[in-house]
Amino acid sequence: MNAINATHTGSRPARRVLISGASIAGPALAYWLDRYGFEVTVVEKAPAVRGGGYAIDIRGTAREAVERMGLLPRLRTAHVDSRRITFVDTAGHTVGSLRPEQMTGGEAGLDLEVRRGDLAAALQEALGDRVEFLFEDSIAALDDDGDAVHVVLDSGARRDVDLVIGADGLHSNTRRLVLGPEEPFHHYLGHVFAGFTLPNEFGLAHEAVIWNDVGRSAVLYAHEPADRVHGFLTFTRDVPPFDAFRDPRAQRDLVAARFPERAWHVPRLVEAMREADDLFFDIVSQIHLPVWSRGRVAFAGDAAHATSFLSGQGSSVALAGAYVLAGELAAHTDHTAAFAAYEHLMRPFAERNQALATSGGTVVTPTTREQLDSRDALLRDPESLAKELATAGAQAGREAHSGLVLPDYPGAR
Repeated sequence: MNAINATHTGSRPARRVLISGASIAGPALAYWLDRYGFEVTVVEKAPAVRGGGYAIDIRGTAREAVERMGLLPRLRTAHVDSRRITFVDTAGHTVGSLRPEQMTGGEAGLDLEVRRGDLAAALQEALGDRVEFLFEDSIAALDDDGDAVHVVLDSGARRDVDLVIGADGLHSNTRRLVLGPEEPFHHYLGHVFAGFTLPNEFGLAHEAVIWNDVGRSAVLYAHEPADRVHGFLTFTRDVPPFDAFRDPRAQRDLVAARFPERAWHVPRLVEAMREADDLFFDIVSQIHLPVWSRGRVAFAGDAAHATSFLSGQGSSVALAGAYVLAGELAAHTDHTAAFAAYEHLMRPFAERNQALATSGGTVVTPTTREQLDSRDALLRDPESLAKELATAGAQAGREAHSGLVLPDYPGAR
């Protein structure tokens, strides 16, 4: 391995990198590239780094990555510490409860659970003013001539850079410009969801409550004692509702039609969904790419390997991937070799975590009456539940979360 130029004053001139996307993967990658002496610009279509948001988990390999960034103290302070998940039946009666780590395979006391916005803010603070951010802008066109990438932004600005990294999410615009339409890479997992916030009228704190019927779930999730909680309405659907993506009213009507019950807090959740000004509507899906780069353009985070929220690992895999991609770019003078090494290390880890979405999702989202009845029977028998989870999904989760040993790139510690 070539020595890494770990300071800004090394003998090799800093290479120019433009990153599209300022959620998690983009700023994490910018941090490491800046640390290795690259000249970095991040372009983001939103007006600012997004605050708030639902909580995400940082486990296993990803925890080691943020520790090497020096972010553990801040993220420990931001830890929301969810303590209980309670399941209720269609009538709203409690079936049983478990601790989050029993279901996810996490490790109490080690894993971090933080709001997405708190992680984004921590990454932004770690960057300081060393990295250029261009907000309310996006890549309109790019031309990779083999020697450089010539980028035109929606604003009309032009940038000539050595490399472009698409870290712009599941529906990546950069990936579309380079590899074409999303459809060949998009693997729909059969679920549609709507997320939103609503007043915390339920006395919830550090917990989630999940109402289930076959193929449907309604969720209330409170990070901590606060005046608002997160609501989620999720249901199975054979065909993705692509016709609703550009029509917020159609989205609300589609979701409401699947939750006609007058039981539990379902009517309140539907009402809040209809009124929400922060509604997030999407389908549960993954991205499976045949290659993670083409020429001088590569992909990171969900743009390369979206795992879906059913895996609980999207942000963790993104953090690990950012560390590896930056380290390999710093370790190789040839970007082609760097991209190949990055994909060689990260693809098995990403695919292993993608598999969690299809192997353990029936606990939260049973899709048949048999699955629902079996799950509820386990919840009513805590001893059997603990044994089942310890020997099945939780163990697989622990192994997937820590399935990559981070290389010790010089200057990374």
